[in-house]
Amino acid sequence: MFQLLVTLLIYLLLVIPVGSYMYRILTDKPTFGSTFFDKVDGFIYSVCGVNPQQGMTWKQYAIALVVTNGVMLVLTYLVLRLQNLLCFNPNGIGSMEPTLSFNTVISFMTNTNLQHYSGESGLSYLSQMIVITFMMFVSAASGYAACAAFIRGISGYAKEHVGNFFKDLVAITTRMLIPFSIVGGLILIWQGVPQNLDSNFVVTTLEGTRQIIANGPVASLEIIKHLGTNGGGYLGANSSTPIENPTILTNLVEMYSMMLMPGACVIAFGKMVQEVRNRRQQNRSLREKEEGSWTAKFFGREGRSVFMAMGLLFLFSLGLCFWAESQGNPVLAEAGLSQSMGSMEGKEVRFGIAQSALFTTVTTSFTTGTVNNMHDTLTPLGGMVPLLNMMLNVIFGGKGVGLMNMLMYAILAVFICGLMIGRTPEYLGKKIEGREMKLTAICIIIHPLIILGFSALAIATEAGLAGITNEGFHGLSQVLYEYASSSANNGSGFEGLADNSYFWNITTGLAMFFGRFLSIVIQLAIVGSLMKKSFVNESVGTLQTHTASFAVIMVFVVYIFAALTFFPALALGPIAEHLVLWQ
Repeated sequence: MFQLLVTLLIYLLLVIPVGSYMYRILTDKPTFGSTFFDKVDGFIYSVCGVNPQQGMTWKQYAIALVVTNGVMLVLTYLVLRLQNLLCFNPNGIGSMEPTLSFNTVISFMTNTNLQHYSGESGLSYLSQMIVITFMMFVSAASGYAACAAFIRGISGYAKEHVGNFFKDLVAITTRMLIPFSIVGGLILIWQGVPQNLDSNFVVTTLEGTRQIIANGPVASLEIIKHLGTNGGGYLGANSSTPIENPTILTNLVEMYSMMLMPGACVIAFGKMVQEVRNRRQQNRSLREKEEGSWTAKFFGREGRSVFMAMGLLFLFSLGLCFWAESQGNPVLAEAGLSQSMGSMEGKEVRFGIAQSALFTTVTTSFTTGTVNNMHDTLTPLGGMVPLLNMMLNVIFGGKGVGLMNMLMYAILAVFICGLMIGRTPEYLGKKIEGREMKLTAICIIIHPLIILGFSALAIATEAGLAGITNEGFHGLSQVLYEYASSSANNGSGFEGLADNSYFWNITTGLAMFFGRFLSIVIQLAIVGSLMKKSFVNESVGTLQTHTASFAVIMVFVVYIFAALTFFPALALGPIAEHLVLWQ
């Protein structure tokens, strides 16, 4: 428990300066190295023919995002289909099957990184670099760009347009993703993660058998896999293998990498809202009073309440997962296997229960999908934690998703509270009316509809049932996990599922596509509607949304909605499995 506490405290020390740095990037304020990065960005704009000063409406922004990602989808699909004819293929790997290629390019374009293949045997080095690593950069930057536009719109920072998609895409890539990746990648190489273009080699093990050891550009993929909250592993076993994650230091670097930018989005949001409020606030002494506390100074008042709500959800998930795994497995105990260390099935001894539970909670809270232990072997309640985190999809989230989704619940919360006190709901100085609530309701409902709808289809058809390798409760948990991971753009899985088939490749591909782009487009439409409205003055009846009490309200709204939508499915899956296991 002490190492968990220290790990999280170090995270807070790291995320605050990164959040301030992101805020300055999104608001075009000078930062460290601005002169150099301005020249780099300017060269990219001139080559691509982009005018970075040309603002976009929310519709233009959404179209630019979808079309740009669509072009990349076609190009990367061709690379996978033709990889046997292309260069950098020393292991002689053949072309990828059509539906698997479809699933893979959708997966990496949507920042999901769901893998129905094993990287070491299914991809050439060219595919690992051009398709996988490249898409990890671009899909992450696309998500953060959408989050930047969303923050500008909902905070009132922008009045006529939400920014320029291509400018945001380039700035996030050149000023955050690439520099951070270089530093983190060098640390991974120092700790022993391979980075080369050599072919695989064969060694003789201590038992006298022969084993193939994977090689290739692993470190460069690993760092952007975490920093961009992607999650797709170079190897099928992902970050549980020492090739991808050899030491406790690499484990911490990979964890902090996937936690940094999602948390920074919340801080950037809080600071941008505070800047807008300061512009409107004529009373200088009142402004100074509002910024008086250290939390308001570092997070912004509104960012503080959102960060607090996400933090409470995260700590509850971490506590439940750590406790469940610490209890061990009663079936193994009855078989005579000691459970004094907890349930170590599917876990690396070098990480133990604490770091395995923390990594599991982080990777599904920050919607990354990387794993340092096998989630399919978690205890029922321990496995329910990552499943529920993806169903909620608001606990920080990757590439800005958690912030955007949490603010949907903030709008819902002020609407409910406004009805209770008989006032027109307001959020960040703008009235929440019928159009915004309809769009918010649709946005919130899409996620459970995708998960439960496709899960129902899977257990009602022969093609879906053919992939379920476990009977009973755990089999249903596998199905729910697969579609929750797809819709939340997470990518991890209960890997007992036989998912490389026409049915699973196509349905999860559709779940990933709709889970990613429907939500983004609707959320941009909401801020487009709010931007047109004038600010309203606060009064004694205005609901204060920057307080700890509002953070608790958001937590309750999130859990109530989850209970109403997902509890029946969870009761038939992990909860029933837990009751049977511990009867």
